[in-house]
Amino acid sequence: MLSDVLLLAAGVVALYAGAELLVAGAGRLALGIGLRAATVGVTVIAFATTAPELFVATVGALDVSTDIGLGAVIGSNIANVGLVLGVAALIKPLSVSETVLKRHVPFMVVAAILLVAFGANGTLGRLEGTIFLLVLASFTAYLRRSVSADPAPVADTPEAGTGVEPRDVALVLGGLLVLVVGSRWLVAGGSELLLELGFSELFVGLTVLALGTSLPELAASAVGAIRDETAFAIGNVVGSNIYNVLAVLGVVALITPIEIASSTLRFELPVLVGFTVVLVAMMGYGRRLTRVDGAALVAGYVAFVYLLVP
Repeated sequence: MLSDVLLLAAGVVALYAGAELLVAGAGRLALGIGLRAATVGVTVIAFATTAPELFVATVGALDVSTDIGLGAVIGSNIANVGLVLGVAALIKPLSVSETVLKRHVPFMVVAAILLVAFGANGTLGRLEGTIFLLVLASFTAYLRRSVSADPAPVADTPEAGTGVEPRDVALVLGGLLVLVVGSRWLVAGGSELLLELGFSELFVGLTVLALGTSLPELAASAVGAIRDETAFAIGNVVGSNIYNVLAVLGVVALITPIEIASSTLRFELPVLVGFTVVLVAMMGYGRRLTRVDGAALVAGYVAFVYLLVP
């Protein structure tokens, strides 16, 4: 059991370090070619911080079961809203840009609705996985058109428009390598530890693995709030929740069908939809997330985890 704990801890540290490398390199690469901060947050940074979920879900599906991947995605999306945005808003109230609210949030809502609708029959198969990836491709194409129609001024950030640097490419590749290693350690250590203690594979994914893979989002959003870069903080979570469903579950469902338990349909998925609806309502009211909103989101997440414990 001690070896499982050490492997779990090493996996969390490796995921955090890999995501930091990936975020640093990818963020500068995107800004270097002239993307706006909000667009960088919801695309490059969000996809980079979703990489842990992608690796953990894929490795879990291949080595353990699809419950690991499904639990990691659902749990991570709930943690992104309740814990990540909640903590960021407690640090500093977050302003919601019109770009994120009108262009990106609708896709987050659509992704949650598609997950519930497709999972209602208890299975996400290759057809559903293909549709997820097609919707993701549409989202990406839409963002590309939006960026082309509304390019960022160079004055948005010091790095904007400076071009691609080899060091940033190296950071991205190094971050991906560390993420691969960290995801294997996290799945191996976390699943073995909790399974030995009698917990289900879904519970493992919803708690330990979800929290572990949400560390990059938590770090990126908290740092963004501290530095008063709220566009990164909110865009990161919105984009991450989109990629978690459309990219991660889309890829895993193509590899092997994902079985969804009836208990998940009754509890975890409705909770995910509930958090999504509450977040949209909070962002729409006053175009900001206050510290009161942050406290409510964190309290909701704590209650969710408490109800999960057998």
